[in-house]
Amino acid sequence: MEENKIDAEEVLDEQDECVNEKTTEENINTESDDSEDSTPLKHKDKKKLKKAEAEIEKLKSELSAEQEKYMRLYAEYDNFRRRSAKEREGIYTDAYCDALEQILPIIDNLERATQYSADDPESPMAKGIELTVKSCVEALNKMGVYEIEALGKQFDPNFHNAVMHVDDDSFGENEIVEVFMKGYVKGDKVLRFSMVKVAN
Repeated sequence: MEENKIDAEEVLDEQDECVNEKTTEENINTESDDSEDSTPLKHKDKKKLKKAEAEIEKLKSELSAEQEKYMRLYAEYDNFRRRSAKEREGIYTDAYCDALEQILPIIDNLERATQYSADDPESPMAKGIELTVKSCVEALNKMGVYEIEALGKQFDPNFHNAVMHVDDDSFGENEIVEVFMKGYVKGDKVLRFSMVKVAN
């Protein structure tokens, strides 16, 4: 019985020694791995690292060049788009103003007709012409076209075209005394300058 007890103790001791040896070996292996990691890079690894860094720098420079090219192209397209929109708008405005300019002489003729029909203002013809002129002026006003005020105003070369000059002390300096042809303006654009006579 005692012999069996001693044998069991010996077996347990041997097992403990084996376990201790294994853990010691594992510790040695991990230490050797750590020491391998901490050793400086080999010559081949350094070359690979430098090559990779050079490749990264090359890719970065290519990317920045492509980005710069893209930004230039985008700016160029944006300028083209704005220019095209402005040209389209300008073409529309010019066509619109050209059409209005063709209508103005018709209104001039109708206004002249009202002067000749002043002898008999109650006649149906005179009333019809007067109503036609009135409706034409209202239509122009709805389109944003207005008559340039001239008579009794100071001469302004931006709106008036002086075709005659008269010296008369009863009028002020550069005062418009007569309008030969009415001028019209749409917004900031002059459709037709007023043809006027200027005093002094």
